[in-house]
Amino acid sequence: MTGKAWGGVFDQATDRRVEEFTESVSFDRRLYAQDIDGSIAHAQMLAKVGLLTDDECARIVQALGEIRQEIEQGRFRFTSELEDIHMHVERALIDRLGDVGRKLHTGRSRNDQVATDLRLWVRTAIDTIDRRLEDLQRAFVGRCDADFDVILPGYTHLQRAQPVLAPHYWLAYCEKFERDRGRLRDCRRRANVSSLGAAALAGTSLPIDRHDVALRLGFDAVAANSLDVSSDRDFALEFAFDLAMIAEHLSTWAEEWILWSTVEFGFLRLPQAFCTGSSIMPQKVNPDVLELIRGKTARVIGNLQSLLVLIKGLPLAYNRDFQEDKPPLFDSFDTVQASLALAAPLVAGAELNRQAIAARLDQGHLDATTLMEHLIRRGVPQRTAHGIVGRLVRRALDRGVRLADLAIDEFRAECPELNHEVYQVLGVEQAVRAMQSYGSTAPDRVRKEIDRWKERFKGR
Repeated sequence: MTGKAWGGVFDQATDRRVEEFTESVSFDRRLYAQDIDGSIAHAQMLAKVGLLTDDECARIVQALGEIRQEIEQGRFRFTSELEDIHMHVERALIDRLGDVGRKLHTGRSRNDQVATDLRLWVRTAIDTIDRRLEDLQRAFVGRCDADFDVILPGYTHLQRAQPVLAPHYWLAYCEKFERDRGRLRDCRRRANVSSLGAAALAGTSLPIDRHDVALRLGFDAVAANSLDVSSDRDFALEFAFDLAMIAEHLSTWAEEWILWSTVEFGFLRLPQAFCTGSSIMPQKVNPDVLELIRGKTARVIGNLQSLLVLIKGLPLAYNRDFQEDKPPLFDSFDTVQASLALAAPLVAGAELNRQAIAARLDQGHLDATTLMEHLIRRGVPQRTAHGIVGRLVRRALDRGVRLADLAIDEFRAECPELNHEVYQVLGVEQAVRAMQSYGSTAPDRVRKEIDRWKERFKGR
């Protein structure tokens, strides 16, 4: 006899090296709450269908509560000999209750048990990340009123392109993170399906009630195919993908603010509480938090890749390979949650360097596109207008001046239809005000978007 829950057929003890190699409790112990919640719901269902007495169920539920308390207080002993969190909880239960504890595993397998635990964990993790994302959105929206009068150069190819209002920038990130939240909502719906009662792969001949367990655990549905659900980790990979997308968006924001905080850009002063210094250069204030948010994105992407490779060749139903799904998933969650926890206060605490931004705002001829569209409104074909403005920009570049500094005769030399009205569309302020399209940086449209986001957050 080996002393293992599965050891009846074995006549040799497990090699210690195998125990150390195959154990998962070193990382899946964080599923203890989900494992106990699932076990309580399972015991209550067993009592309902007559596979446990009410007294046995009550004793099991009480003992599981005591085990939970011991784990939370750090008084519970973990050992590789018991392999995983499921066997630790079950062994502790048997130590307390004897044969009554041995009845808990009736009608279930560790296969459906771990799938249920992971679904419960993913559900909670999604809710946590969603709250963090909302905190970050609130931080961006919270900047909008104070920064409403600031015009920033917008970039394509990291070259100055067109002027935009600062809050238009902030709300652009709110939109990205809202898409992330939408993906999380979709993922939560697919994760919130009960696996418990599928047993090893084929179900059970015992009269269990899977829908009762699902209801007790707050699941929206019950998996319809026991063979499928034993091998299903789609929800875990989907969550890993969602986390990778969030990390990508955070990395984009971090990269932009790293650039903006340089002397070369000079747009932004980062809160020093979120920066570090140099051990040799006394003047340095380094954006290390932003750099690490950018850098940790590589880990989150790598974790997704690991999970995709993990499942790519697995046959139905359960395979021990699934044990390896948790470390990358847990790491991605921990990494993204930590990044989001720092991102919101960093956004709230940063300051725009208004003077530096304004001093260089006229550089780059940001009003060129508005001038082109002025010509279009006067009947000039777009491609023709594009060429005219390109030549006017060339004149301004050669002389080191703004478009607004060109004389009216120079405008007429390129386009005789132009008159002094051209000066009413030149300059970054006029260029911003000239915008009309839905979703643009026009001040009245940006104001409506700010109000829409504020209204969304009311009562939350």
